[in-house]
Amino acid sequence: MNADQPGPAMLQLDRVEAWYGESHVLHGISLEVRAGEVVTLLGRNGAGKTTTMKSIMGLIDQRRGSIRFEGEETVHLRADKVAQRGIAFCPEERGIFATLSVTENLMLPPRIAAGGLDIDTIHAIFPNLKERANSQGTRLSGGEQQMLAIARILRTGARLLLLDEPTEGLAPVIVQQIARLIQTIRERGFTILLVEQNFRFAQKVADRHYVVEHGRVVDMFDNAMLDRNVGKLHHYLGV
Repeated sequence: MNADQPGPAMLQLDRVEAWYGESHVLHGISLEVRAGEVVTLLGRNGAGKTTTMKSIMGLIDQRRGSIRFEGEETVHLRADKVAQRGIAFCPEERGIFATLSVTENLMLPPRIAAGGLDIDTIHAIFPNLKERANSQGTRLSGGEQQMLAIARILRTGARLLLLDEPTEGLAPVIVQQIARLIQTIRERGFTILLVEQNFRFAQKVADRHYVVEHGRVVDMFDNAMLDRNVGKLHHYLGV
């Protein structure tokens, strides 16, 4: 995919550092995501990809550097204040409440701005969720849980979606459904930053790719460049 007319920078990270206690995880991450783009963070396990997402979302207390969203500095804001500005995070573990129905899970996050999708639109995009509306979270397949986790944040009015490993543990046919879903969301005007290990999946959905190693961005590829750099990506990803 290519962003023929990318919008202005929606998200900008400049030399972001982050710590878990005494553990220094991010060592100066710099990147940007333009309005309307799908951008991936590629890298091995432990490279700092998820920590980057949590830092953007305000879920890491010890941060420094600059994180600007739509021109506003957010690096010192709590997660609830970041969410109110229009960023939503879908974690790898999905966070589905097992004892709640699909509809109850969908309605749980508060709306933070206009522009969120209504339930009828969500059901049109996710017909499986409409069929399972009264099912408890524990009765959903892994793919259905992932769809519910994404659908839930589309209600909120967030404009930037942070998706952490949306294909992890899913069968290939479900991975294809997730790819189509991300394309649909993008066409509706959402901007997406996603963490992904599978660069073949990333190639289907993204405009650009940042490679993260040891808490730093070490390379960036436009999507059209991926095929010409497969050997380099294999080296980065340990394939």
